[in-house]
Amino acid sequence: MENVRDVRKLPKAHLHLHFTGSMRPSTLLELADKYGVHLPEALSSGEPPRLRATDERGWFRFQRLYDIARSCLRSPDDIRRLVREAAEEDVRDGSGWLEIQVDPTSYAPRLGGLIPALEIILDAVESASRDTGLGMRVLVAANRMKHPLDARTLARLAVRYADRGVVGFGLSNDERRGLARDFDRAFQIAREGGLLAAPHGGELSGPSSVRDCLDDLHAVRVGHGVRAAEDPRLLRKLAERGVTCEVCPASNVALGVYEKPGDVPLRTLFEAGVPMALGADDPLLFGSRLAAQYELAREHHGFTDAELAELARQSVRASAAPAAVRQELLDGIDKWLAVG
Repeated sequence: MENVRDVRKLPKAHLHLHFTGSMRPSTLLELADKYGVHLPEALSSGEPPRLRATDERGWFRFQRLYDIARSCLRSPDDIRRLVREAAEEDVRDGSGWLEIQVDPTSYAPRLGGLIPALEIILDAVESASRDTGLGMRVLVAANRMKHPLDARTLARLAVRYADRGVVGFGLSNDERRGLARDFDRAFQIAREGGLLAAPHGGELSGPSSVRDCLDDLHAVRVGHGVRAAEDPRLLRKLAERGVTCEVCPASNVALGVYEKPGDVPLRTLFEAGVPMALGADDPLLFGSRLAAQYELAREHHGFTDAELAELARQSVRASAAPAAVRQELLDGIDKWLAVG
């Protein structure tokens, strides 16, 4: 009988989770009270805020809510708590490997500067990984709303800490702003330093933004990438190159990229042979974590348990996990499918 296995027990890798966006709503409420931060109802009601970021005003509101939440992270203890709780949530959802994405410049003013901020984050990741048993690393992401020179600084910093837990380099924020090629030098620095390239593309903008990630930034993973479904030639290119799209279905619907879960082109990507790694993006704002993305694929797109297992395998293969960790997770996926 199909569709009876618990997706929370399906071993998987989580490759698209933003730092502040990983926070538990209850933690945000406690920290806001601690620091006297007034939270708008969208963040304090206990329900995911109503968002639609397909226009500039909607994206600005989304960013404003994110910035308010981030302002509640003010000390190393806050950082350690956030990372530990993110790891606990991932373990609960069956994740065996997490690559959490962060722009350390956003936390530097309250944590003593850029280098101390990154070191505090990396120390927190190391501790949380040790305490929870979850394999965990960091993807440093530049902000495409800032100057490309800032991205180069971040790329050099990320490479410097490659032996401390940084595994990749990304590019986030509104992809409708700034050209991918403006950041090509930063990504070259990251690649030459051994980091994987995982810029955002194909979410708020169409297939051309995915193509730019491939051609200008030599991406091996694309954050989101769902709009590639609108271009069959691009789908073939992604499949042929084995470029993984970090698809975040609940986020796509919450931000208005698609009207309803069934509209997210999971089937189109899957049947075109494009590797996918389902991700939660910003659970704090979108209201669902990793396992829920697999449930969405099952309930709204008819993915069988065998197909869900293949999605999990694709997430593991696209990760920066060591070979032994990958094999353990892949064996666990096979066991999940075999036991039933």
